[in-house]
Amino acid sequence: MKAAAESARTVSQREITAQIDRIAAGHRGKRDEPRLDYPPYRSSLLRHPRSPFVRVDPDELERCAPCFGREDVDPLDADLTAGHPGEPIGERIIVTGRVLDTAGRPLAGQLVEIWQANAAGRYHHERDQHPAPIDPNFIGVGRCLTKPDGTYRFLTIKPGPYPWRNHQNAWRPAHIHFSVFGTAFTQRLVTQMYFPGDPLFSLDPIYQSIVDPIARQRLVATYDHDVTEPEYAIGYRWDVVLGRRPCLN
Repeated sequence: MKAAAESARTVSQREITAQIDRIAAGHRGKRDEPRLDYPPYRSSLLRHPRSPFVRVDPDELERCAPCFGREDVDPLDADLTAGHPGEPIGERIIVTGRVLDTAGRPLAGQLVEIWQANAAGRYHHERDQHPAPIDPNFIGVGRCLTKPDGTYRFLTIKPGPYPWRNHQNAWRPAHIHFSVFGTAFTQRLVTQMYFPGDPLFSLDPIYQSIVDPIARQRLVATYDHDVTEPEYAIGYRWDVVLGRRPCLN
């Protein structure tokens, strides 16, 4: 029975990998954005837009949208290890970079938000029932405003990988969710930052939904020894560029 179960898991992952390879071969070099209807990522078939976008008055939306400023974002909001009775469990990391436009100009005063799983790969959320421990000293959310040079900086714990039910024995690579707003709330971008050298990259349909390998690599942070603090935290650097890049030919 155990051998049969192991065989079923292997075949299932092999099928997912084969799908990923077929799609990549058919779209290589054509575009650097993620596929919205990406069969290996099963829920994308139900969740991606199928109808034309609805045109609305942006001024009307902005009058109803929330607002924020420096008095609303505390500097301690960027330290995900603080504000609890004890120290969170896991590897301390510093994640920093710059928010830029497509011309390379820094974007100051941008609200950057992050959320993530803890070191055991579990979110502090009631819908996450993964049988991994909840860390009472780690909530996994933070925010900051970019500085005049476009820089953001977070102190946090390196998240762990976690299982998801896209297919048999499916695991997400360790990642941090990022949200940035551009110049308005209607321009919000939500993306994910990954860590270098993760062995799950080739098996993850979400990561692989960006079929161009050069574009896909932009999601991976770079280890930065200058950011690393001695005997305290490992440093990673990851820049965010807001705006559309031209599609590849």
